[in-house]
Amino acid sequence: MLLLLFLFNFIAEIPAPSGYQRVPTDAWGIYLRQLPLKKDATVYLYNGEKKRNQSAQYAVVDLSVGKRDLQQCADAVMRLRAEYLYAQKRYQQIAFTSNAGKVYRFTAPYTHEHLMQYLTEVFTYCNSASLEKELKPKDIRNISIGDVFIRGGFPGHVVIVVDLVQDAKGNKRFMLAQSYMPAQDIHLLKGEMGPWYSAEEGVINTPEYTFHSSQLRSF
Repeated sequence: MLLLLFLFNFIAEIPAPSGYQRVPTDAWGIYLRQLPLKKDATVYLYNGEKKRNQSAQYAVVDLSVGKRDLQQCADAVMRLRAEYLYAQKRYQQIAFTSNAGKVYRFTAPYTHEHLMQYLTEVFTYCNSASLEKELKPKDIRNISIGDVFIRGGFPGHVVIVVDLVQDAKGNKRFMLAQSYMPAQDIHLLKGEMGPWYSAEEGVINTPEYTFHSSQLRSF
């Protein structure tokens, strides 16, 4: 199965389940669908070592993880959101609030190098608990690409919806991506059907964490 991944360059190229079609989405959703995938489906840690558990991922996103143990679960979500806003040149909207209530805003110079320096500070002081406070509760029946399942804590965990499909009856399936501890490559999680999960109320079992549909949030 993993050999098939070598054919897919982007999330949007991964086939939808039989009878399902990708739903229209906004610019945030388009950005996530266009995330590039590595040819190698191995997840590496920030220090270059292989993650011990190599059975959770369906594919690996081709995005740097850094050289420090910082870009973990919530950090990966904040990285993706910041990269999207940066690509849109919406620099003033790149801001995250720590658990202590301090707002960290991206400021000039608006270079990508400076964005990465800024995110290092964000990753140090913001986490799943602070991110959960910033996000808005969402009914899973209205799930969208870019929403997250989040359990704030020390540690908690966060996964992000990176694609969404629907069949003729209105049934939805979604795809999830995560980083984890220690900091590691962002990767697509194996689901109930390839990388796909059913959008139903109740428990959502991912390979390394269990969420509830009531923990869905949006930016």
